[in-house]
Amino acid sequence: MSEASLGTLDLESLRSFMVVTQLGTLAAAAEQRHRTISAISMQIKRLEERLNTQLLIRGARGVSPTPAGEALLREARELLRQHDNLLARFTGRGLSGKVRFGLPEDYARELVGQVLPEFLGSHPNVLLEAVTATSGELSRQLERGELTLAILLDRQNRLKGGEPMWTTAPVWAAPREMRLDEGQPLALALHPVNCPYRATGVEALEALGRAWYAVFTSTSIHALETAVEAGLAISILDRQRLTPAMRVLDENDGLPPLIGGEAKLYFGRNIAKDSRPAVEALAALLRERFHQRAPWPGERADNSAFAIRGGASGDRRN
Repeated sequence: MSEASLGTLDLESLRSFMVVTQLGTLAAAAEQRHRTISAISMQIKRLEERLNTQLLIRGARGVSPTPAGEALLREARELLRQHDNLLARFTGRGLSGKVRFGLPEDYARELVGQVLPEFLGSHPNVLLEAVTATSGELSRQLERGELTLAILLDRQNRLKGGEPMWTTAPVWAAPREMRLDEGQPLALALHPVNCPYRATGVEALEALGRAWYAVFTSTSIHALETAVEAGLAISILDRQRLTPAMRVLDENDGLPPLIGGEAKLYFGRNIAKDSRPAVEALAALLRERFHQRAPWPGERADNSAFAIRGGASGDRRN
């Protein structure tokens, strides 16, 4: 086989393929890559034609990689890392230094899945460490100089300033079949005391004079979701985290409305000079992806919409 007949793979198509597999839909990938859906689809089609194999399985809820797509994903990630590293060395535009990034656990899956792989792929020489905690704990780490960049919710956060990123939408999340007895204390599944959502819910209940107790406490958002789905308790979750096994409770159920807040971007104190460009680069990527738009993938938003529409007639969007 001649060298010319082997052809080449388009690197930008490989980048689009990686984003599609990360986000799960062509629409989400098109938005992140600043291209049209048809352009992303054409890039995937050209890759499949060049490799003579199907790379994606298309379904009602999005796309997922085939076994061949999984294999390409592993190879493409390394190929692009080496390419970008080589380009950075020869152009002198490579970033280095250390970034310690703090983020609320509730948003970890979305932020880690959508942003951090892209950042590391573009800046392979940066030492990135991501840590999750409640906003109250993250604010203390920022004050102690332990973080160089963080996204925090504005409740339970003692820091001033911050750059607004997106608004939050807390709701009372209950098991789909649960009906409340207003004469009984409310059983809650909550984050620890320095969690903004916990503070929002508890203050609203105490203002109403509604008795409550914590039947389950965890730093893990997934554990709280499981407690709700299992019928153990209700919780305060962002609306977009609702699953088909949950429904929203509101004034019709005897519960007070919950006030949303803001997620804000903060820079740490005393960032090392050689790390400042890398910290700024990650901040710029976060602004690009999430300014005035919460980091929820389309599939999860579809699930939450289904959960709300499918609940009792009293359910409604706030």
